[in-house]
Amino acid sequence: MAGIAPQTRRIAVVTSGNSRGSNLRAIHDAFRNGAYPVEIALCIVTKRSAPIVTLCQDKGIPVEFISSKDLSTFETKLRSLLDEYQIDLIALAGFLKKLSISFIRDLTIPILNIHPALLPRYGGEGMYGIKVHEAVFSAREKRSGATVHYVNRDYDSGRVVLQEAIDITDCTSPQDIAAKVLKVEHHIYAKAILKVLKIH
Repeated sequence: MAGIAPQTRRIAVVTSGNSRGSNLRAIHDAFRNGAYPVEIALCIVTKRSAPIVTLCQDKGIPVEFISSKDLSTFETKLRSLLDEYQIDLIALAGFLKKLSISFIRDLTIPILNIHPALLPRYGGEGMYGIKVHEAVFSAREKRSGATVHYVNRDYDSGRVVLQEAIDITDCTSPQDIAAKVLKVEHHIYAKAILKVLKIH
């Protein structure tokens, strides 16, 4: 008896207006190369000029624009698009706004975020991008890495889904750390999504 093909799960990547889309590319390619029954069905950007838009066009990923100047309006429009596109999971990638408690509570699908450090260290409000790597470098840490976690009411404090550490003793600047950590991000985000969706 032939097996029933698994239903394709649909995720949305939510990002800022400055995103280059490297995590989206890594997630997309991991799903495609692994022939997993999951796809990026939607990308939400906060600026029409975001560099990620061109990448999505190249990959055939639908893009929707929502201004994030008013968070309440943003969340209302986002919820509508999630329903319209039948999204099963949200992956934040460079989205720096804090989603409201009510939005997180009322949503029935997982919301994940990726952070460029080994949480719970070097997380929290204001800790993003190169600021994280500068703090790690200043503290003369020997290891850093990336963490995928559930989004909750506080910045970077949700339950960890997946975390991977790397040696950074050869790094001579925050930029060196950033480059090494980005490779970790690209390696673990798709894995974390598959884990949450229970796709093996």
